[in-house]
Amino acid sequence: MGSSALGYPCRFCAAPVTTVVCDLGMSPLCESYLTAEQLNQMEPFYPLRADVCERCWLVQLERYVAPEAIFTEYAYFSSYSDSWVRHARDYTGMVADRLRLGPDSLVVELASNDGYLLQHFVARGVPVLGIEPARNVAAAAEERGVPTLTRFFGVELARELVAEGRAADLVVANNVLAQVPDLNDFVAGIKLLLKPGGVVTVEFPHLVRLMEGNQFDTIYHEHFSYFSFGAARRIFARHGLTLFDVEELPTHGGSLRIYARHAGTDGQPPGERPEELAAREAAAGMDTLVPYLGFGERVAETKRGLLDFLIQAKRAGASVAGYGAPGKGNTLLNYCGIRTDLLDYTVDRNPYKQGRFTPGTHIPIHPPSRLAETRPDYILILPWNLSDEIMAQLAYAREWGARFVVPIPEVTVYGDRPLAASGAKGGAV
Repeated sequence: MGSSALGYPCRFCAAPVTTVVCDLGMSPLCESYLTAEQLNQMEPFYPLRADVCERCWLVQLERYVAPEAIFTEYAYFSSYSDSWVRHARDYTGMVADRLRLGPDSLVVELASNDGYLLQHFVARGVPVLGIEPARNVAAAAEERGVPTLTRFFGVELARELVAEGRAADLVVANNVLAQVPDLNDFVAGIKLLLKPGGVVTVEFPHLVRLMEGNQFDTIYHEHFSYFSFGAARRIFARHGLTLFDVEELPTHGGSLRIYARHAGTDGQPPGERPEELAAREAAAGMDTLVPYLGFGERVAETKRGLLDFLIQAKRAGASVAGYGAPGKGNTLLNYCGIRTDLLDYTVDRNPYKQGRFTPGTHIPIHPPSRLAETRPDYILILPWNLSDEIMAQLAYAREWGARFVVPIPEVTVYGDRPLAASGAKGGAV
């Protein structure tokens, strides 16, 4: 896929964005789960297309929807993933020790969700403040004893907090940078909020890993931007923040945790990891068009492979159910056109989603107990980044010979019996 006459201004540098990386067609908002009453109403669909800016190499979606329409009432509660809660607990212990945080410190988390992370600082006696625009999720955090402001974060809120004497020793921003429409206002706000010796850590899916792992389903309207390390470094540098360390994490199919501080402040010298990662990205051509132009065809081939598998399974008389109803699953289902003709239903641990239907494809969402009641032949794991955790949780499904299907980076079937579809990779587990 080459250039097209798109020409909207880049979210970071304002240069015209003219190059398509991946076009996933039309899709509804991925967290807008439907009640039975809504199934007969018109549903809004928007173009779902990732483009790249050839000046700063930020991959981004054109903005179609105001963030207020997405994040004011939100269906994602972090605490429903055991591995994510464990990841947060491990992080809080590590960073509290590294930065020597104590009762005189303040930790502010942007997009603090249901308090899944800040609760661990509270338990250590470290003062915290959560900032979370989704009212329903913020209420869950307050019940956990995590003080939470229900606001969108940017320069305006940062100024208010600093004026109240609430500057931060540590700002945490996990999996929110991608969801910010005004990147410059958000990062400038972090700069203002940070005490002179303060540190910010930001986690986001690594664009290089997304493309290498064919993780196109992590593209959805709630994610406005997709970052290489190089692009993130340019954005923070513009706002006077230096990235002095970076960690590569397994979460969300491969993420980065960057550490930033005020430029020109004396602290430990930058480690080797930022330069080493920047060199690897340069070697992969991330500041050239080459890696971006081959991505769309790989995505289309993954769609063809998954549809081949599901069609052959259904023709063989097999039953197929889903596990999970994550945002990424809705991108996958809508792009591939998978409805109840190919997927009988899906299940999810989140009670908010149970009894509702997936956006666009209208697949019913049940509690996990439904699997044992109907004993499907195949279970399609939609949150594939948690597939090991989920297969362990669902070990009981092997009693009736169920097999697990992981769709990304390509269709792989885990189980013992012969496969219903010859095109899928098999492996006994």
